[in-house]
Amino acid sequence: MAQRIVVSSDHAAIELRQAVARHAQGLGWDVVDIGPTSTESTHYPVHGKAAAEKVASGDCDLGIILCGTGQGIMMAANKVPGIRCGVCSDTFSARMIRAHNDANMLSLGARVVGEGLALDIVEAFLTTAFEGGRHATRVEMIEA
Repeated sequence: MAQRIVVSSDHAAIELRQAVARHAQGLGWDVVDIGPTSTESTHYPVHGKAAAEKVASGDCDLGIILCGTGQGIMMAANKVPGIRCGVCSDTFSARMIRAHNDANMLSLGARVVGEGLALDIVEAFLTTAFEGGRHATRVEMIEA
């Protein structure tokens, strides 16, 4: 059974979110795209929280969220207990938030990274496993 990933964004990142969803699907993920579909101005905290709740509840294994910078939507997601979301603009950071921080959500800035780099970041995030060990103690500290 494929792992499930939720994707969401605000109005500024719809096209990139759809490209990310297609890419994740191509990597074998069952993608739950919770929108929005309209380019009418919307509030990123609503979308960040909705996606984070799907991950925190266990409905989805991981999440990818996007807004103009990735920062605001990430802040909203991290307010949900159990969420560890980081903004990444490079593949090294995407690998490290999974390997060392056991991040369960990735945030991207549609006005910061282009589609090619964004898809590379997504792939790095989705294909990296948590290393555990000494990092598990640190994740426990974050969760406390």
